[in-house]
Amino acid sequence: MNFKLEAKDASSSARAGTLTTDHGEIRTPIFMPVGTLGSVKAVSQPQLKNEVGADIILGNTYHLYLRPGMDTMQKAGGLHKYMNWDMPILTDSGGYQVYSLSHNRKLTEEGAEFRNHINGDKLTFTPENVMDIQRTIGADIIMAFDECPPYPCTKQYAKNSMDRTHRWLDRCVARLAETEPLYGHNQELFPILQGGGYADLRKESAEYIAGVEAAGYAIGGLSVGEPAEEMYETSELVCGILPEDKPRYLMGVGTPVNILENIALGVDMFDCVMPTRNARTGTVYTWNGVMNIKNKKWEQDFSPIDPAGSAEVDKMYSKSYVRHLLRANEILALNILSLHNLVFYLDLVREARKHIIAGDFSEWKDKMVLQLSAKI
Repeated sequence: MNFKLEAKDASSSARAGTLTTDHGEIRTPIFMPVGTLGSVKAVSQPQLKNEVGADIILGNTYHLYLRPGMDTMQKAGGLHKYMNWDMPILTDSGGYQVYSLSHNRKLTEEGAEFRNHINGDKLTFTPENVMDIQRTIGADIIMAFDECPPYPCTKQYAKNSMDRTHRWLDRCVARLAETEPLYGHNQELFPILQGGGYADLRKESAEYIAGVEAAGYAIGGLSVGEPAEEMYETSELVCGILPEDKPRYLMGVGTPVNILENIALGVDMFDCVMPTRNARTGTVYTWNGVMNIKNKKWEQDFSPIDPAGSAEVDKMYSKSYVRHLLRANEILALNILSLHNLVFYLDLVREARKHIIAGDFSEWKDKMVLQLSAKI
């Protein structure tokens, strides 16, 4: 896996690059659609490839471990073959479930004990078996097992959590060194930095993971309730420490404005369920701001969903028609709106890349942040 830095913005820390994997190139900055269970909800793989133009998608270790399970996954030849996706895949390690299932798990030095949310069975995730599971899934980029602390939390809690995450990282590295990929393509580890809302801990964590030779580095524990400004301060701090010649991945972020602001701070990779999850409740992201398609004002608006959008559905269907489908619980509405939002998110990062290369990213970004913050 190789990362080539191709351009830097003179007025910010924004970068454009290309990350090359055995399943293809990832042009950064990039947004990665989330396919938790091996499926980006309401969107088919041909649509992801040909209409959305996704360079890479995500799967989730915890959820895929439960369903379909690793026996089925290995017999299928890994997730690429199982879901018929021949492009890069990244798998989250399950560390976010350590956070989101906090009511249903116990943390020890060994790992995290969960109750299976489907049937209540007990299971334990350790750095070692999480690496083994991700080997079996076969993702190109695999994430270290970490603990994402809640926000807010005490500094002592954040430090204990960070220190445990670092110890778990060392065990992840050791486990990968003694195992091999299963399906004939390379798999690379991204360490995750933590530290809660404490700048000194974030600095310490960034320095620690930067000392681990890796194909890329991830910023975890953000977009968990902290103010946006705190997120940006953390990104700016840690991007100044993480290696310049490796991609930086901000996990679970976020809104279009969040993405642009973090690109300006030096982040290269993003993922979030927001474009698809919010599509299912009628939130439409456009170049002129955010629209709630369920509002009555669109009931007899027969203009296209987004005249400025590049998705085929943008001009094919009217606001009135899509509003009708959504209110009538027609499944087609979920496909239309999910496609629109994903195309918008990918167009946004592609446009950012163009402006970084052209040398006018900062000016363009400031203009876009104002436009995208509007309610329409």
